[in-house]
Amino acid sequence: MVERDLALAAYEGQPIHLLHLSARESVDALRRARAAGVQATAEVTPHHLCLTEDAVRSLDPNVKMNPPLRAEEDRAALLEALRDGNISSIASDHAPHARHEKDVPFEAAPFGVTGLETAFSALYTYLVAPGLVPLETLLERLSAGPARAYGLDEPRIAVGAPANLVLLDTRASWQVSESGFRSRSVNSWLLGKTLRGKVALTVANGKVAFKA
Repeated sequence: MVERDLALAAYEGQPIHLLHLSARESVDALRRARAAGVQATAEVTPHHLCLTEDAVRSLDPNVKMNPPLRAEEDRAALLEALRDGNISSIASDHAPHARHEKDVPFEAAPFGVTGLETAFSALYTYLVAPGLVPLETLLERLSAGPARAYGLDEPRIAVGAPANLVLLDTRASWQVSESGFRSRSVNSWLLGKTLRGKVALTVANGKVAFKA
């Protein structure tokens, strides 16, 4: 499907943004298309950058997602494309589900996991702390990259510009628990895990929108 959509974009001479890349073959197709001049951008999710199909062996419904988790070689291809800019955006793929929907056998559970509240911390813990991705790259892919893909103004700090800021505590260590979510949905693959780095404050359009 990725190759088909890239071919259509090339034929029509129109830009295309690919969502939730997960496979090495998709990354290869994206690289070929961009090298051929197709105006293609793409995004990837935190869980596909951090996990592989080995996580599914637990049969935890909170690791059932679409597209599914894949092999380590797929994750490695996603990381390389993220580092070199062929994948320019990270999206949370926030897919909340009620407890009763996920509290069923793996085969019967719906696809999707929560991702918004843990996105930065998960990526900092699994990618930045081990040295797989520089912090600067991570922040760019979470902010300016998505803005460019959708034709929005890139975030900036300047006199007269809207104050859209985030304060990050990279020394913080915290455990993910159901009680810590502000969302009413807690279908997170990170429950019980200890993460490094935390969002301490968010300012949106000059007003404090979140404070830890």
